[in-house]
Amino acid sequence: MIIQKKLPILLWFVLLGAVLLSCKKDEKNSLTGSPTTIQIPAEGGVEAISIKTNASSWSISNSADWVTLSQSSGTTAEALINVAVSTKTVTDREAKLTIKAGDANEIIVVVKQAASDYLYALSSDVTTLGFSVSGNTLSFKVSTTAESWSIQDSISWLSFSTKQGVKGETTVSLTSSANSGQNARQATFVIKADYAPAVTITVNQNGELYPNYNTNPIPADETGMESTAGELANKINIGWNIGNTLEAIGGETAWGNPMVSTALIDLVKQSGFNAIRIPCSFNQYMENSSTAKIKESWLNRVKTVVQYCVERDMYVLLNIHWDGGWLENNITTQKQEANNAKQKAFWQQIATHLRDFDEHLMFASANEPNVDNATQMAVLTSYHQTFIDAVRSTGGKNAYRVLVVQGPSTDIEKTNQLMKTLPVDVIANKMMVEVHYYTPWNFCGLAEDASWGKMFYYWGNGYHSVNDPERNATWGEESTVNTNFGLMRAQFVQKGIPVLLGEYSAMRRSALTGLQLSEHLASRAYYHYYITKKAKENGILPFYWDNGGMDNNACGIFNRLNNTVFDQQTLDALMQGANGRKK
Repeated sequence: MIIQKKLPILLWFVLLGAVLLSCKKDEKNSLTGSPTTIQIPAEGGVEAISIKTNASSWSISNSADWVTLSQSSGTTAEALINVAVSTKTVTDREAKLTIKAGDANEIIVVVKQAASDYLYALSSDVTTLGFSVSGNTLSFKVSTTAESWSIQDSISWLSFSTKQGVKGETTVSLTSSANSGQNARQATFVIKADYAPAVTITVNQNGELYPNYNTNPIPADETGMESTAGELANKINIGWNIGNTLEAIGGETAWGNPMVSTALIDLVKQSGFNAIRIPCSFNQYMENSSTAKIKESWLNRVKTVVQYCVERDMYVLLNIHWDGGWLENNITTQKQEANNAKQKAFWQQIATHLRDFDEHLMFASANEPNVDNATQMAVLTSYHQTFIDAVRSTGGKNAYRVLVVQGPSTDIEKTNQLMKTLPVDVIANKMMVEVHYYTPWNFCGLAEDASWGKMFYYWGNGYHSVNDPERNATWGEESTVNTNFGLMRAQFVQKGIPVLLGEYSAMRRSALTGLQLSEHLASRAYYHYYITKKAKENGILPFYWDNGGMDNNACGIFNRLNNTVFDQQTLDALMQGANGRKK
């Protein structure tokens, strides 16, 4: 029999404490990390790892330089670590993050990133470009993070300022040639860089709106076309307008004048004029507006009137005159392409039909194109350029014909300020500039008092009325004429470019009576004398504006119904001014 002796209770507590202390000494640190696998998108991105531990500190070792950690060590029990990848890879790749904390079991987090097709960015600020029919230059910007880029194309009608570049931003100028066909055309080109997305740009260019009417150009013929513009100007003494007739909307007689006859042209020549300006409409005589084809019958009528003049050894200036305002009221970038297309179609037909006339015939691009600023002036210059190119392209005598371009609004001050350059002509010394003169308008054309000013009945030094002083001109008299004509002389005439005063006149206020009428008519005659005289003195060719009217506020000097002189006083004043005789 074994006798067990009971241990004292205090000893039992000592032994239990030792056992418990031994157990605590063997316990390891805890550590958790989640997730253990991270998938980063091909284009890069950021994901988070959550860490929890009871150790006094933790750390993360990173096996890859393409992985960035927001924090790689710490002393907090809990932490949220951002794992970021900012680059791309051309092959799948993995990285291992090893998390350690005290004596806890380490945790491995695998970071994966799928391969990307592109390592670099490549872009253009445009995806499409649209060119005008006549051809022009546009630009676009190429931006890339790649070391270099290049353009691949095989487009014959495009030319690039450069087809390659380097990292950063590059501006490329792209120029198209003219599209001479009616069909629109389209092309694409590709911008490429290694390990970057290719960029495709689409290029569009409209075709001609109308058919090509220069269907039978002939070799240039200088016979009868030998005079330069300056030499031709010296042959013109004074000109006259067949106003309100061939340009009349509704037909040649729609504005009250009879059809032009040989008897009228004979009268004009016998009266002392040796040049005639023919304001002419063509837009209303299209047989098909979709093709801009002018009726053959109208072209023949215009040719007949030109023939009347040339057969009588008179010089002729033929224009497209207002014509419903399709060109003159639309000197805008919005209308530029459409108007240039019509300008080209019309002048190809007009020039071809009248090609056989010698230098007695001159062509004028327009009448009074409404222009107020440099932008509009650039558009007008393009209209003039189209006119010149169209006429010259038809060949024959047109290759050497004198051509006339209009200043902005045919206003002298605007012309002086805005017409800094002329369109380009392949033939030298065959161009004139045209302006008009109705200054002051209060005297020349104002038919009733306006808020901005009253009608003037009397104009000029020595011709003011003592009895009716409130109707005397207060501006725009002789000194203004001298200044304005001097501007044109300095700007053009002295540089060998003749200036043509295509229109000028003051209306006849025949509703006045008695002394008012006689003083007005004397003043009006003096105005026509002075304008004509000063134009000639400054080398400017005067063409009087005659609308055919013989009633109040009209300016006709011939009775076209019976082909007689109606206004001898004005006719005499014009001839005195033109021939240097004193009034």
